[in-house]
Amino acid sequence: MADDGSVGAVLAYCDGFPLDRFSPGEVLLAEGPASDRMFILAAGEVEVMRGDTQVAAIAMPGAIFGEIAALLGGRHTATVRAVTEVTAFRIENARALLQSHREISFHVSSILARRLTDATTYLADLKRQFADRSDHLGMVDEVLDALVQRQRPAVTTGSSRKSDPRL
Repeated sequence: MADDGSVGAVLAYCDGFPLDRFSPGEVLLAEGPASDRMFILAAGEVEVMRGDTQVAAIAMPGAIFGEIAALLGGRHTATVRAVTEVTAFRIENARALLQSHREISFHVSSILARRLTDATTYLADLKRQFADRSDHLGMVDEVLDALVQRQRPAVTTGSSRKSDPRL
């Protein structure tokens, strides 16, 4: 992630949050149950795991973990584990904080927009490569379409609205 000035501002804004320390191998967030907790990396390196698969290794100060669960009000989608000695700002009541603190919300929005751009670029490339396939690789078109079309919030259980069949 490039520092566009917002990373430094976000880290300065975090001065009031508790700063936790983690040893190599310690888990900051576990995939699964919701905790309404988020971390902002101050120093060190973490790995992000989905099941047994490492999906990222991150050492960029200002990186945020737990934001997806906070925004969606659900479970953590990955495990975040310290690779080196790590210090990270802990944010409790993450969902409420994101609703009330535009500096952090804008930073999270920028990170998520970069991830979405990277994912759709990658999927578009796959779509070009495998457009003539009829197996699972050929369904990249459907995945890309679902990603781009998902503009509204998911329907909540018990709503009088019909659920989206794509979900």
